[in-house]
Parts: sequence; C-alpha cells; structure tokens
Amino acid sequence: MIPAPMSRLLRVDLHVHSNHSGFTQTMRLFRSRDCYSSPEAVYRTARARGMDLVTITDHDSIDGCLDLLDRYPDAPDILMGEEIECRVPGSDTRLHVGAFGLSERHHRDVQALRGNVFDAAAFLRSEGVALVLHHPFHFFRGEVDIRQYLEPLVPLVHAVEVRNGTMLRAHNHLAADIVEAWNGRHPHARLGQTGGSDAHVVGHVANSFTEAPGRTREEFLESLKRGESRAAGVHGTPRRLAFEIYGVIFNYWGSLLGWQPGGLTSGERARGIVCSLLSLPFQFSPLLVTAAQKWGERRRVARWHRHWHLGQPRGATTSVERTEGT
Repeated sequence: MIPAPMSRLLRVDLHVHSNHSGFTQTMRLFRSRDCYSSPEAVYRTARARGMDLVTITDHDSIDGCLDLLDRYPDAPDILMGEEIECRVPGSDTRLHVGAFGLSERHHRDVQALRGNVFDAAAFLRSEGVALVLHHPFHFFRGEVDIRQYLEPLVPLVHAVEVRNGTMLRAHNHLAADIVEAWNGRHPHARLGQTGGSDAHVVGHVANSFTEAPGRTREEFLESLKRGESRAAGVHGTPRRLAFEIYGVIFNYWGSLLGWQPGGLTSGERARGIVCSLLSLPFQFSPLLVTAAQKWGERRRVARWHRHWHLGQPRGATTSVERTEGT
C-alpha cells in the first residue's frame, strides 16, 4: 500500500484590513477611514509574499472578502473572514474575534449577538465557523484578575492570536504562554496559535502569518479548528505602529485630494481639507502617541505576566524565557 502523502502547510495572514473596515473612532471629525488598502492590493501583496490563502478581516464587515469574490468568483485561495467586535456581558470589556469560513448569513445573523460574546461564539461554532481570539490584551485594562478574565473566554475559540504584527513581543508571548498552559491541561481540546499582521497599510501585509496543515482552504479551516495552527512572522514595535498610523494619515490626505477613493462627499472633503490644514502641526503627534501607547502596553503586560505565572507550576518555562536574548 502506498502511504498517503503528507499534508503541506498552508500560509495565510489571518488578520488584515482593507478599505471596508469603516472609519476610525479616534478621528471622527476628519472622517478618516481605518484603512485605505483596496482588497485587490491586499490580495496581490499577500500572494506575492508567499501566502497560499488570502483573507480580509475587516471590522464587522465581510465586504472586503465579497469584493475579492466578485472579482475572482472561482478562486480557491480566498478565505472568507471578518473581525467581529463583541462585548463581555455585564461589563464594558470589548473583544475582537476573528471568524473564518463564515457566510453572508452568518455575518448577518451574528450582528444581533455582538453584545454577548458567549452567545455570538456559541452561534458561530455551532455553524462550523472557525474562531480566533485576536490580540487578547488590547482592550483589557485589569478590570478583573487576569485568570477571571481569560478562563471563560479561551474555551469560546479554536485558537488565540499569539503573533500580532502591531502588538509588542511581550504581549504576544503572554498570549502564547496562555495557549501552552491550556493545551497542557486540555490535550483533547487543543487551542491553536495564529499570527496576523493586523495591517492597515499594504506595506505590512503578510509580515506575520499562520501556518496549518492542509492542501485546500477547507482542510486549512479544519486544521485550525483542531488546534493545529502555529504562528510566524514579526512582532510589533513602536516604529512599526507609527508607520501604520502615518500611512493611514497620508492615505487620508490622498483621499481628500482625490488621489484615491475615500467615500467622502465633496462637502466632507472640503471640511476635511480645512480641518487638516488647521491641525497640520498636530498631525505629527502620532509618533509621541505611539511611544506612549507602547510604553503603557509594556507596563501592563509585564504586570499581567507576573500575575499569570504566579499560579503556574514551579519550574515551568515560558515563551519569554525560551526566547530570551533572541
């Protein structure tokens, strides 16, 4: 009998945005989009950088993926994805959940459930959709003990993002330690580890990515749901985040000048130009804001890392310790 061929590893950036991600919440007056990358540019860049499959995880939207499928209706390398913002009931805690392999019906029906992450996850999992917890500490501010925060959430998903291209190495390592601890306790209900660039500019697409066994997108999804995925690529740095922010700002100026589509009316463009000129000196402040954000993230993650490992078995190694000095 000839043995079955080994499954290859498929690569995909499981966290990337396009111009269908809506408008930024921090620049409402300016009506700046969260991202100006076209789905076509994301697709071509990801493929050119070695991705076998391509998905787009726009904020609460599947329009980026639908745009690609309209252009390439029979393409076997396009994976339907979305980044869904949910709430933890009884609190103000927000979460971003990556959903993969979903349909237009799933997208439509889950909108009413976003106020309760447990209901949203239960619905999507029952429908066979693969779920990933994105940047698990991005919105967490220590409202409760870290274990009290994580223990009810981790079982909701098939994988946790442990290599986000905009999050600090320490943030990503803590996420990896949590996955490893879970898998050590639950070997029959493994969690996968995923990577994604979280790119809002084309220049960072596929800098971080996920690998999982399979020869087709369907096999990739099944591997993801079995916890067989692993992460690769870069970690975030203040410089990389600043590049993202300034990239969006420059693209916003381009939309005001008509160099690229921005979805603005002529009146909104005129108002944006006036506001941009008046606030021009302050539009270079993101470099300082980025440094402050990453300084705060580093402090918070260090504190949560200590709290998490207080309850781990003595002598257990962590992902930070294993890669110390690299």
